[in-house]
Amino acid sequence: MSERRYGEWVAVRRDGFVAELVLDRPKAMNAVSSEMARCIAAACAALAEDRDVRAVVLTSTHERAFCVGADLKERNSLSDAEMMRHRPVSRAAYTGVLELPMPAIAAVHGYALGGGFELALSCDLIVADPTAVVGLPEVSVGVIPGGGGTQLLPRRVGAARAAELIFSARRVAAGEAHELGLVDRLAAEGEDRAEALELARRIAANSPVGVRAAKKALRLGQGLDLRAGLEVEDAAWRTVAFSGDRAEGVAAFNEKRPPNWPGE
Repeated sequence: MSERRYGEWVAVRRDGFVAELVLDRPKAMNAVSSEMARCIAAACAALAEDRDVRAVVLTSTHERAFCVGADLKERNSLSDAEMMRHRPVSRAAYTGVLELPMPAIAAVHGYALGGGFELALSCDLIVADPTAVVGLPEVSVGVIPGGGGTQLLPRRVGAARAAELIFSARRVAAGEAHELGLVDRLAAEGEDRAEALELARRIAANSPVGVRAAKKALRLGQGLDLRAGLEVEDAAWRTVAFSGDRAEGVAAFNEKRPPNWPGE
């Protein structure tokens, strides 16, 4: 396994075709400061360019928190002009995760609140353990979810459910979060990271060309009517139909052997 640091608080660990994007600011429960946001964005930019990465798992080194959201101590010290300069930096962190071309899985335990939950929502799948507490409490401090929450949450749970959760600013424990679809899998306590990594390895065993194209079709097709969505799917199919991965996949199936994906 290899590790590369992005500043003081973000790391990327590589194990084969799976990358782990690690939030590592334990003294602040991974509160996202301007510098940490820059580092998340930089790490995501590097991952997006790496054709050998087939799946990403977003994890935390803090025992009691995934991420508690924006660094409100820093925000309290910013002038209005500084807040406006900070906004593109903050957005780049969330869009960096959201726009990863390969599947991304969040491994959540403890608190995932505000921007912390939005980082998880920016992933394709969320694995949580029973200690997880999620929520978007921004309106309780006079703002709104600004890391994609108002758009990503209704796509998961529907407009009315998202409105109730955002307007009430309430925190949701793991069991209810799973029932409502706020998280996708419940792992045993302390096993969220291990289960997310195992899922990532299963994904990484499949065609990287096929998986990336499937993710693109899923993302671009959201919100479209069926006919338009099927056109998105057809366009994605055309990008893989004559790929080396397709040829290798068919050959491996017929020869009854594991595929050796060329990734192109």
